[in-house]
Amino acid sequence: MKKAQLIPVLLAGLLAAPVFAQTAADVQRNVNQETRIENGLKSGALTTREAAKLEREEAKVDKAESKALRDGKLSTAEQRRITRMENRASRDIAKESHDAQTGNPNSASSQRMQADVQRNINQQQRIENGVKDGSLTNHEVAKLERGQARVDRKEARAGADGHVGAREEKRIQRTEDRQSARVHRQRHDGQHRG
Repeated sequence: MKKAQLIPVLLAGLLAAPVFAQTAADVQRNVNQETRIENGLKSGALTTREAAKLEREEAKVDKAESKALRDGKLSTAEQRRITRMENRASRDIAKESHDAQTGNPNSASSQRMQADVQRNINQQQRIENGVKDGSLTNHEVAKLERGQARVDRKEARAGADGHVGAREEKRIQRTEDRQSARVHRQRHDGQHRG
C-alpha cells in the first residue's frame, strides 16, 4: 500500500471511537451503590429523605445507561459520562452517610425503603447475572435499566417528604413486580449476547 493510501486508513482508525459492551462490572457498580444506600438506612446513617434523594440520582444513572445502550453499544464518551455520574453518586452516598443527620432504621417508613432498596439490589444482580452468562443483549440491558430507573424514581418520589406510606409502598411494589417479570422474560427469551 502506498503512503498516500495508508494515511486515510490510519486516520480513520485513530478517529473511530472504540465501542464497548455493557460489562458485568458496570452493573455490579449499580449493585454496590444500592447496597451502600441500604446499609446506610439499616444503620441509621441515612434518613428516608436522604435515601430518596440518592435513589433519584441512581435513577439518573440508570436512565443514562439505558440511553447509551439503546443502539446496543457503549462508546468511550458514553462510558466516561456514566462513570462520572456514578462517581458523583458514590461521593453523594458517602457525604449523606457521614453528615449529622440520622434516621431511625426501625421506623415503618425506613423499613419500607429498606425493602425497596433491597429489591433493587436483587433486580440489579439478576441483570448482572444475565450480562455475565450472556442471556441478556445490550438492547435488553438498556430496556431493563430504563425499568430500574422507573422504579428508582418512584422510590425517590415516595420518600421525598421523609416518609414512605403503605399506599406508596404498594405502588412501588407493583412497579417492582412488573420489572421482575421483565427481567425474567428477557433472560429466558432465547436471545444471547453475540
